[in-house]
Amino acid sequence: MFNRPRLGELLVDHGLASQEAVDAALASQRTKSARLGDLLVDLHGVDPFAITQALGMQFEMPCLERLRLDEVDLDLLDAVPIAYARSRKILPLRQSGDVVQVAMADPLDLAALDQVGNALHASTEPVLVPGPALLEAVNMAYDKHDRRRGSYGDMLGSEATRSTTEVVEPGFEDVVDLLGAGGDDEAPVIQFVNTTFVRAARDRASDIHIEPYEGRVVVRFRVDGVLQQVAEVPKRFHASIAARVKIMAGLNIAEKRLPQDGRIRIKLAGKDIDIRVATAPTTHGERVTMRLLDRSSVMLDLAAIGMDAEILYKVHDLIAKPYGIILVTGPTGSGKTTTLYSCLSKINTPDKNILTVEDPVEYQLQGISQVAVNPKIDLTFANGLRSFLRHDPDVIMVGEIRDQETAEIAIQASLTGHLVFSTIHTNDAAGAFTRLIDMGVEPFLVASSLLANMAQRLVRRLCEHCKQPYTPTEEDVLQLEVTTAFVASRGNTFHRPGGCDQCKQSGYRGRLGIYELLTVSQEVKQLVMRRTDAGAIKRQAVLEGMRTLRQDGADKVTRGLTSVEEILRVTQKEVA
Repeated sequence: MFNRPRLGELLVDHGLASQEAVDAALASQRTKSARLGDLLVDLHGVDPFAITQALGMQFEMPCLERLRLDEVDLDLLDAVPIAYARSRKILPLRQSGDVVQVAMADPLDLAALDQVGNALHASTEPVLVPGPALLEAVNMAYDKHDRRRGSYGDMLGSEATRSTTEVVEPGFEDVVDLLGAGGDDEAPVIQFVNTTFVRAARDRASDIHIEPYEGRVVVRFRVDGVLQQVAEVPKRFHASIAARVKIMAGLNIAEKRLPQDGRIRIKLAGKDIDIRVATAPTTHGERVTMRLLDRSSVMLDLAAIGMDAEILYKVHDLIAKPYGIILVTGPTGSGKTTTLYSCLSKINTPDKNILTVEDPVEYQLQGISQVAVNPKIDLTFANGLRSFLRHDPDVIMVGEIRDQETAEIAIQASLTGHLVFSTIHTNDAAGAFTRLIDMGVEPFLVASSLLANMAQRLVRRLCEHCKQPYTPTEEDVLQLEVTTAFVASRGNTFHRPGGCDQCKQSGYRGRLGIYELLTVSQEVKQLVMRRTDAGAIKRQAVLEGMRTLRQDGADKVTRGLTSVEEILRVTQKEVA
């Protein structure tokens, strides 16, 4: 052992680190109780794998730069708790006979190596892996292990999968690392709630539902617009789970008879995630619904989420107008706010004063003043909009037009030289006209102020790794309301979902938008002023070249982006 070459010498001799860096790290080591390799990585930017290679030469051990998940025998993880694997940076890989290969970051941690061997009743064969890569492999391996066994739902009676998650408690600025810092005696309910957030973020869930029933509590995630059950726990844990979420959201845990709304902020793997929390009393106890908003990954590129070149060109032309109203319509969860944010980001320049009033502010946009409505202090959409007009805006975004007062102020703003963006709940683009008129707005004001209405939906995107091509049937073509000639011109090939590890066997991964853009022509204005029904307005728009939601969906089916079933799920049959 005493004849082993020194680590610094190996690094320099093999060109893995400079002599200057080694000398500086050795000097730092005299005042800091840290290992030479750690100092070289932290203070001098040496590649962690370079340190691992030098350690491998020093201790005559094989080394790997990183681990693949398929290199890990998940059955071996039953014998090694994840907390131990993470704290000691050690992971059993595969076993052959009575020998198990073990990945480790520290070649001197022989005690950990022996303990893993004893737990598996085998002798060990170590392989060195850089610490960061090993920790990543530990997290991924145990995550897959727990999902395969379904242990997430049994977490309240066993150890939970852990991951570094920081939670900002309401009213405090300090970030608390609840999962990463928790010990083995961490309360099971806290562990369960924290791990629910981790898994939801990892699965790209937009919503978490905690639903109490007579003898059980069901946890469901909404992933790519579809709800799926992920866990079921005994009813006796319900009150504690609900109380934990309410504490994190700053809600009154003693009040169980009235609905409450709150908010949690977490930082997960460097991402800022806002969680909007809503509770409601039911016959079996409080249900909790949470909406996850990943502030760091909002998609502000319309082309990337499915808007084709023709519609994109028209949208860019519309948002460059100096005044008027542009409405985005669709049900809750159809991506309306993201579309508006994308439009604002496109025109956000230093020479424009852009103001928004929202419920709530979902994402922070640099250079734009954003205000959240607060009915408790009478800060409504209408009052916020009215106040904004005194702040010399060029562009205003109103989160939603819900009533006549808000609609009329928005219209007056547009008629006095402001560009106004907003949303409204209707089934299609043409329905926005009749909805405003039903609110009590005069038809001539609607016709003179609106520039365009755009309806949209979100559909699941087929997984690129496993989607399966097929020749469409006559029924497929009829359901999409297109012609066989159109399908033939696109290659006469549709795709259906398959199923693989990349998409968790669902056949879909991510979502994209389908759009229906109705620009207000003189003919459409005349129809609106005559209080014509939405169907007639839509037919006129189609004559002028508007592509309906289902037609845009059919286009994306022929391009292999989504399936027939998805388009039929979110659109309705067009009425002639």
